[in-house]
Amino acid sequence: MALKGMRVIEMAGLAPAPFCGMILADFGASVIRIDRTPSKGQKTVYSMDTLSRGKRSLAVDLKQKEGVSLLRRLCSRADVLIEPFRPGVMEKLGLGPQQLTSDNPRLVYARLTGFGQKGHLANKAGHDINYIAMAGVLSQLGRKNENPYPPINLVADFAGGGLTCALGIAFALLERHTSGKGQVIDANMVNGSAYLSTFLWTSRALPIWPGKRGENNLDGGAAFYGTYKTKDDKYVSLGPLEPQFYADLLKGLGLTQEEMPQYTDGDIMTEKFNEIFLTKTRDEWTETFKDLDACYAPILEREEAECHPHNTELGVFISNPSGKVEPAPAPMLSRTPAVSVLPRQPEVGEHTETVLRGSGFGDSEIKELLDSGVVFQNEKSKAKL
Repeated sequence: MALKGMRVIEMAGLAPAPFCGMILADFGASVIRIDRTPSKGQKTVYSMDTLSRGKRSLAVDLKQKEGVSLLRRLCSRADVLIEPFRPGVMEKLGLGPQQLTSDNPRLVYARLTGFGQKGHLANKAGHDINYIAMAGVLSQLGRKNENPYPPINLVADFAGGGLTCALGIAFALLERHTSGKGQVIDANMVNGSAYLSTFLWTSRALPIWPGKRGENNLDGGAAFYGTYKTKDDKYVSLGPLEPQFYADLLKGLGLTQEEMPQYTDGDIMTEKFNEIFLTKTRDEWTETFKDLDACYAPILEREEAECHPHNTELGVFISNPSGKVEPAPAPMLSRTPAVSVLPRQPEVGEHTETVLRGSGFGDSEIKELLDSGVVFQNEKSKAKL
C-alpha cells in the first residue's frame, strides 16, 4: 500500500478532516483519531464521525496537562498531524506547529479550516455553503432566475477541503524525502474550493459561457445538457455537447436535425424533450440509447448505483463489515493499491490502551493515565476483545 508505514495523528472533527484521514488510511497509513474523553461516569461514548474506517481511536483529555504531554509524545513519533480547529486553538493547548515541529522537525502539520489561518474572516464560523459563497463558486450554481443552489456539502467540505488537504500532505511527504523536513499546510476550504473551480475563471472567453448563471451550456441553459423525467417518475441525464453526439441523441429521440437543430431556442427544445422522455420509462430509454453515443446515462439512486453492472465490473463500491456498501477508494494504483476490504469504524476510545502500549507507554503509566481520567478506554469495545 502506497502509505504503508506512515503514522498519522488526526484530531477528531466532522466531515473534511475525517475524510482527509480516511483517504490516508485507505491507502495504508496508520491513522490514530484523537477523541475527547467522555463525561465522568460514562462507560461508552458515541461519535458522529462516519468517515473513520480503518482508524484507531485514542480518547484523551486535553484539558489536563498530562493529556497535552501525551499527545506531544505521540506527535514526536508521527509523520503527519491533521487538525480541524479554528486558528489559535492548538496554540492555546501548547500543541501548535512551533511546539510540535520543534519536537519533531519531520512532522507534516496539516491545518484544515474554513477561512484559513489569517485574514479578517479567519475566526468566523462557517459551513460548506459559506466557503463556496466566498470562493465565487456558489454564484455560478443554479437555474436562471433562481437563487444560487448549493451542491449539498460536497464542494468545500470534501473536494476543496478533505481531498485537497490529503493532496497537500502527499506533496509534503514526497518533498520530505529530499529535504528531510516536514512543513505546515494551510488547507482552507475557501482557497481549496476556488482552486477546484479554476476552469470557471480560465474558460470565460470560450463560447460555452455566453450568458449569466443558468444561461450557458453547462449550467442548465442548454436543453441538451440537463436532466429529464421519464414515464415512471425516474430521471435521465443528457450531455451531448459535440455535434456527433447530439446527432445520436436525435436518433434515439426519433427527431431530425431539420426538426431540432442543436441550437434551437432553449425553451422550445426543453419542452419537446420533456414531452418525448415522458413517453417511456427510464430503463426503456436506457435500452434505446444502448448502442448510441449520445452522452446519455440513467440517473441512478444510490442503491441502484451499488449494483449497476458497470460499477460492479470496475469495483466502484465495496461492502463494509456490516454488509453495507460504501464507495471504494480511488484512484486505483497498479502496484500499491488501497484497501480492498473495508475495515469497520472504531468506537471512541476503543484502542486507547493498544495505541499507548505501541507508542512506548508502560503498563504502570497506562494505568495511571486511565485512573486519573487523562485517557479513556471504551468498555464496550474492551468487551469485544
